[in-house]
Amino acid sequence: MAIDPRSPDASYLEFWGEPLLCTLTTPRPDGTPHMVPVCVTYDPGAGIARVITGRHSRKVAHVLAAGPEGARVAVCQVEGKRWATLEGVARIRTEADAVADAVARHTARYRRTPRPNPDRVVIEIALTRAMGRT
Repeated sequence: MAIDPRSPDASYLEFWGEPLLCTLTTPRPDGTPHMVPVCVTYDPGAGIARVITGRHSRKVAHVLAAGPEGARVAVCQVEGKRWATLEGVARIRTEADAVADAVARHTARYRRTPRPNPDRVVIEIALTRAMGRT
């Protein structure tokens, strides 16, 4: 079911607030999908989803390899029969304030502070599509 990523209904937004593990799918340089488990935060007001990670991860390399236009990616979470997917264009953010904001959002959603990581970056996804059944 198609959903406006900037104006989801209450059940969709509530589902994205639960501390569930998600997946991130990025394109490898050869075009094949690379899917890994991640934690994701969703900001419908800004139309952005965020993933914190280390700058040397494969997922970051895939986004960077896509060039300055960014990489088309998807994040998804599933619990039982409920599921939700967000799609968009990912870019890497390295600015200290962007990283700190993403860490604070992660802490709020997952109810734990991530361990310190001086190589932390943010995969910031400008959302273009949402779908799911919550």
